[in-house]
Amino acid sequence: MIPMVDLKAQYARIRTDIDAAIARVVESTQFVRGEECAAFEKEFAEYCGVPYACGVANGTDALTISLWALGVKAGDEVATVANTFIATGEAILINGARPVFVDVDPDSFTMDPNSLKKAITTRTKCILPVHLYGHPADMRPILDVATKKGIPVVEDAAQAHAAEYDGKRAGAHGIGGCFSFYPGKNLGAYGDAGAVVSTDEGFITRVRRIANHGGGKGKYDNIVPGTNSRLDTIQAAILRVKLRHLDQWNAERRERVAAYHRGLEGIRAIITPKERAGSKSVWHLYTIRAKDRDGLADHLKEKGIGTAIHYPKPLHLQAAMAKAGARQGDLPISERLCQEVLCLPLYPELPLETVERIAAEVRAFYER
Repeated sequence: MIPMVDLKAQYARIRTDIDAAIARVVESTQFVRGEECAAFEKEFAEYCGVPYACGVANGTDALTISLWALGVKAGDEVATVANTFIATGEAILINGARPVFVDVDPDSFTMDPNSLKKAITTRTKCILPVHLYGHPADMRPILDVATKKGIPVVEDAAQAHAAEYDGKRAGAHGIGGCFSFYPGKNLGAYGDAGAVVSTDEGFITRVRRIANHGGGKGKYDNIVPGTNSRLDTIQAAILRVKLRHLDQWNAERRERVAAYHRGLEGIRAIITPKERAGSKSVWHLYTIRAKDRDGLADHLKEKGIGTAIHYPKPLHLQAAMAKAGARQGDLPISERLCQEVLCLPLYPELPLETVERIAAEVRAFYER
């Protein structure tokens, strides 16, 4: 079976350095907030092109705590998209606010700035675009809307490590950028982990305080109510090793994307993903739009090829998001995409000849 991602293949490439990093932490016994955590925060902030970063327990916490640090609360609204993982909407609800879902651009799958304009009200406390599948949202017009209304922007960059928009990396555009290091991500830990990056020192100070029980200078100096969301030292050490390889891995993803583009060219029943001018995707996922999507997925499964659907049901139609008050038909593009999208296997170690085989099977399905 050709998997969607092969973490064993990645580990085999860097086994020696990973094992040494883990051993170093075990030897130190600094398992929580150890020196590796501070070192990773510094290195990741520099990598994202910002001065500050705070490691947290996972990507969901990165979103939740960022909104918390902005004072999002009951009665507020947060504008975001519905074709994303539940964590994006969940973070809004956890803070007591109401998600206001806006539609997306059908080419990039990301927030449509024109739809965003219509969603802004006097209660809008934050705008939360998602850099989906590794492709950055159209940040310039989004930031224009935000600036005119005096609304902060928090980027959900959970799938977009090193993605670029107008020469700046994901996470560096708004007041905060939220990252997940779930194992399958372009930069993945060996368990749950996340981070918030920022150009705003005051914001990152509030994030750090909330993530560590609302603490101040001392262990028992608790200034505000907070939570326990700290990056494990072992995960930080692993991420430091992997960060050194991320540019190469992303370049290898691009090679495989180019091979997919060549292999799928001319198949009228599918639409291959595009890269917006001025943007650079890191291709976390290779997501096509396909007629008879489920039939194609079944065909590929029969041929030993794994696929995935990210995401089969938009958030505004899920019971957990009932507070949003949205209905079927409110987001026609998002709803249509959820019926059409199919992710094909993509990871740096995927042999190019395997990409060609997958593309040939997609072609064979439609030609029959």
